[in-house]
Amino acid sequence: MNGLKNTINGIKNAIDGIKNAIYGIKNSIYGINNAIYCIKNSIYSINNSLHCIDNAIYGINNSLYCIHNAINGIKNAVYCIYNAINNHI
Repeated sequence: MNGLKNTINGIKNAIDGIKNAIYGIKNSIYGINNAIYCIKNSIYSINNSLHCIDNAIYGINNSLYCIHNAINGIKNAVYCIYNAINNHI
């Protein structure tokens, strides 16, 4: 009788072990899915950072054009003053 009881307990323990293994597999799959989402989010973040850098470079470029145009405007104003003085004299 004791041997049969031990056998039944062994079978129960084996079933519990199988259940635990299934939970472990499920948890591992969730872990893999979370890692994939993390990778995807990192890629989106890198992509957004690259767009931000790209926009910053365009902004710097536009500022340089603005400075260039302002310098040309100053030159033109100086020529205008010079010509006005020369024409008056």
